[in-house]
Amino acid sequence: MTTPPASEAPLLNRRDGAVAHLRFNRPQVLNAIDAGMAGAFLSACKSIAGDASVRAVVISGEGRAFMAGGDIASFGEGPQAIADTLIAPMHEALQILAGLRAPVIASVQGAVAGAGMSLALACDLAIAADDARFNLAYVKLGTSCDLGASWNLPRIVGLRRALEIALLSDGIDAAEALRLGLVNKVVPAAALEAETQRLAARLADGAPAAQGMLKRLMRDALGHDFPAQLQAERQGFAACAATADFSEGVAAFLEKRPARYTGG
Repeated sequence: MTTPPASEAPLLNRRDGAVAHLRFNRPQVLNAIDAGMAGAFLSACKSIAGDASVRAVVISGEGRAFMAGGDIASFGEGPQAIADTLIAPMHEALQILAGLRAPVIASVQGAVAGAGMSLALACDLAIAADDARFNLAYVKLGTSCDLGASWNLPRIVGLRRALEIALLSDGIDAAEALRLGLVNKVVPAAALEAETQRLAARLADGAPAAQGMLKRLMRDALGHDFPAQLQAERQGFAACAATADFSEGVAAFLEKRPARYTGG
């Protein structure tokens, strides 16, 4: 089987130094997910997980939308086929991303709907163009959500507001998304790529062990009682303090210079 040209591949996967870029590439259907895209996304996430040189990950969409959800044209294959060929690989990919030491950034524009919104919520940080429009949308198709929306959304906005967003599925513009905490920053559409790259480069310069530990602590916190979380923090600090990057960070602070983290 021949590999399609990069311009025709459902997912574009490139590196910019320590930053990995995964870009959904079905702009003709607003990057709606089909089985091919889901499989490519999982494969790329597995590759990133095995590459210690990746220090930040950016997930974006080609064209005028980040992602308009699942490809409804393929839903006629039946619920089991959708679960096996679309939802299962995407869920596996999201578990990989959550477990990475590298921070994961969603860079979104235009339609951020259904699975696209779920995916943006699953990332560690999100930056949005001012033309972004969010809609969970699942209930409009007579179904419940996937890609972790039911786990992430209540943790970001609270249970009552999460239920409102899910059950009513009203559109949310970029300014409201920022107010609700669905995104970390809103920028002019023309500046989205540059601002995303600036944020990714800043994160890629950080200490990987510390960033990974912070991700784990934050994501696990609501499943722990307070004493258990304090113990996890103590163990996490001890693990980070044993790294060369911790020694570098302390030395840089005392010497009043920028730290140069190597991942050691």
